[in-house]
Amino acid sequence: METTFESRYAIGPNETKTLDTKGLRENFLIDRLFWNDRIHFVYTHFDRYMAGGAMPVDQKLKLETIEPLLKEEFFLSRRELGIINVGGAGTVEVDGEKIDLGTKEALYIGKGVKDVYFSSNSASEPAKFYLNSTPAHHSYPTRKVTKEQANKIELGSLETSNHRVINQMLLHTVIETCQLQMGMTELKPGSVWNTMPAHTHDRRMEVYFYFDLPEGQSVSHFMGPVDETRHIWMQNEQAVISPPWSIHSGAGTSNYTFIWGMAGENMDYDDMDKSSITELR
Repeated sequence: METTFESRYAIGPNETKTLDTKGLRENFLIDRLFWNDRIHFVYTHFDRYMAGGAMPVDQKLKLETIEPLLKEEFFLSRRELGIINVGGAGTVEVDGEKIDLGTKEALYIGKGVKDVYFSSNSASEPAKFYLNSTPAHHSYPTRKVTKEQANKIELGSLETSNHRVINQMLLHTVIETCQLQMGMTELKPGSVWNTMPAHTHDRRMEVYFYFDLPEGQSVSHFMGPVDETRHIWMQNEQAVISPPWSIHSGAGTSNYTFIWGMAGENMDYDDMDKSSITELR
């Protein structure tokens, strides 16, 4: 079993405007999260957020500390972890307790848990555990959240190409967490726009993970300040880091699903600095 990682430093809007396409992608795009029998993380210095993936195929994977980054005896010594399975059925073992996690089911694991293992029910249809982790100051209980248990918000319409259902899963209105919030937005057939009208929230950052994209289709993710936006073309099962100063919105060549994860100064989901569509530049 192998754990790999990369680290990304935080940069501001003035630095970002000097980047070409390659530089923009190197700083903000997470182009791959899943390898056979590997855990991989990207550590961003925006709120010390970690986004990663675990795909057990032929063996059980252990969540091990990353000594150069965390300087801790075990991974969750001073962190919390959110998991959403985007692959086949699997199991997460939390300090000896085995928890089944089906497709599009979420699990929260709090600070202080020492042993976490990931396994798949079938090697031919392996689980793909999408992982988000943030620093934590308090220990909260392990909790599984299904789509049926999520707080659901239906927004948009087919006429504006943004009919979607927001599944708030690992959110303070559903379970207790320190600062991590995660959920999943599913776009209806015929709709392609997410998070439009766009907004920023200077009090927290965000990571978007796009999946359920049909073969041959893509999403154009928009980022940057309201008055100077940029775009990043993204493929299935890729993620993008969204700084606090940046909008985060996307339009696909098909409908799709994306997972949003947030961390920062507060936990008010509606704390947004909104902009009208006609204000975007």
